[in-house]
Amino acid sequence: MSIPDTGRTSIDLDEAARQLELAAHDAQVAYDCISLGDLDWAHTNAITARAEAAAAESALRAALAREQMQPAQAATARSI
Repeated sequence: MSIPDTGRTSIDLDEAARQLELAAHDAQVAYDCISLGDLDWAHTNAITARAEAAAAESALRAALAREQMQPAQAATARSI
């Protein structure tokens, strides 16, 4: 017997949204730093934004994988 992952997809989507908000913020900071001529700080924020976007992608992939597994698990349960 397994414990159902009720609501787990919602958590993944919330985390993806949070990471995308952080990435957008850091991308804006990088843009502003370029305007101010602070290229080192712009570079740091651009790298951070890229890492946050990658984290959002991972959370979305997890949510999609979980969503695709649920119908298969339901079909298996019905056949037992």
